[in-house]
Amino acid sequence: MRYTHVIVGAGAAGCVVANRLSQDPGNNVALLEAGPPDSNPLIHIPAGVTRLAAPEFDWGFSSAPQPQLNDRRLWYPQGRTLGGSTSVNAMIYVRGQPRDYDLWQSLGNPGWGYADVLPWFRRSERHARLSDGYHGTEGELGVARQTTYNPLTRAFVEAGQELGLAQNEDVNGSVQDGVTLYDQTRRNGRRESAATAFLHPVDRRENLTVHTRALATRILVEGGCAVGVEYRQLGRRKTINAECEVIVSGGTINSPRLLLLSGIGPADELSDLGIEVVHDLPGVGKNFQDHMDVFIAAETRPVSYSRRNRVHNRLRHMLRYKLFGTGPMAAAIAEAGAFVRSDDSVAGPDIQIHCLPSFVVVKDGPMLLDGHGMSLFILNTRPRSRGSLTLNSPDPDDPPRIDPNFCSDPQGHDLRIAVEGIKWGRRFLATRALSGLVREERVPGAAVADDDQIREYIRGWAKTGHHPVGSCAMGNGEMAVVDNQLRIRGLDRLRVIDASVMPRLVSGNTQAPTYMIGERGAAIIQAGKLV
Repeated sequence: MRYTHVIVGAGAAGCVVANRLSQDPGNNVALLEAGPPDSNPLIHIPAGVTRLAAPEFDWGFSSAPQPQLNDRRLWYPQGRTLGGSTSVNAMIYVRGQPRDYDLWQSLGNPGWGYADVLPWFRRSERHARLSDGYHGTEGELGVARQTTYNPLTRAFVEAGQELGLAQNEDVNGSVQDGVTLYDQTRRNGRRESAATAFLHPVDRRENLTVHTRALATRILVEGGCAVGVEYRQLGRRKTINAECEVIVSGGTINSPRLLLLSGIGPADELSDLGIEVVHDLPGVGKNFQDHMDVFIAAETRPVSYSRRNRVHNRLRHMLRYKLFGTGPMAAAIAEAGAFVRSDDSVAGPDIQIHCLPSFVVVKDGPMLLDGHGMSLFILNTRPRSRGSLTLNSPDPDDPPRIDPNFCSDPQGHDLRIAVEGIKWGRRFLATRALSGLVREERVPGAAVADDDQIREYIRGWAKTGHHPVGSCAMGNGEMAVVDNQLRIRGLDRLRVIDASVMPRLVSGNTQAPTYMIGERGAAIIQAGKLV
């Protein structure tokens, strides 16, 4: 079979690119996905998210020991199925702030300012609630709110207003500040993933071939041009050729990993591992950024989506879900959130608070505690720490070394903002709206009171916010990996299109921006230039 384009990775960006390129009958597109089809029903039920951290759906990564977090190795889930992490995430649809994209442009990326990217956000959207200059209603990706909410969620929104925050009906519009009921990637009570939105509706196109359980092991380069991909499927080594381009959409961990395995990256690191240097590109795997997450868990009156409640009432909940697409089974893990400022001097919100009406904590994975409770997951949305992604060996089956390097910034900014985030979470719990429902803060607990104690708690419990970006950064400096047309610098017919190209982390969840990058990247390929 002859293919014009070979795409590696069926996540948010990869599925969009596959859909858009195969709209042209002159293209013949192959999409390689290392994981299985997204046929397990748990993927499509919003409440199934806590059961998706399993080898069937997840790469099973963990981080390198984090010196500033008591040398702990952190759980680092990444989706490994059709849809990638959009099939296993919390479904939150948040774009960040307009200033995030204007910063991208100022870093040497003309055409990536907010005014440039807004049309590509709108193109994907099939928004059920909003139709204005910020949102689209005719795209493939279902975006909607839940139809029913837990009482704790409603109380959280009231608590935010009690604290002086506006109830923001659109944090993806002109202003992000405030407390909000989240827009989510959902349709008719089901999860809307990149696969359900962009792949399955077009899977009968004759010029689109999707290979699952196909692990890409090397990009083939001849004469400075990418010509194909070597991959392994069901124990057999195979090669697939691309007449026009190879597009790497494996995400912030697997895209630099594949480039490095292919001899594309820092020459000294590759040589030390015995990998032949195909192209010396020092920025591959550098500039790794992620939101660090801290949390508060509190016992509540019996109103939460507790494990006990779900087990004892499973049949009733499932019947309601099957008939109406509502109830606890249709509920996302985080139904509401708030965007607040660590102090009045910052230009925009720099703390995001997720409200989970479930008694959830995370150590080596999510754990639903017995009894009723709620959790607040709190992120510093503009971290200053920078990490890296490197190989441990030339073996494609050997997990890479993931080092987010949390709280490593010399000024201590990231740890300070995390402390302020805990204080903000406690302000919510102390409001009139929530204090009548909350019985006791269990984690970190009342004994963790002053700043020193909060810092120690953070070092022992902080985790990834699941938003890694930047390891194949876009720009024009010596550490840039791709240019503003997402082409690998110094090689032809090879692009990276996914979250790894973000030069800076956005002020919120990364799912929506990654869809946008997929849309924009596909349009650039189709037009042959930046559009």
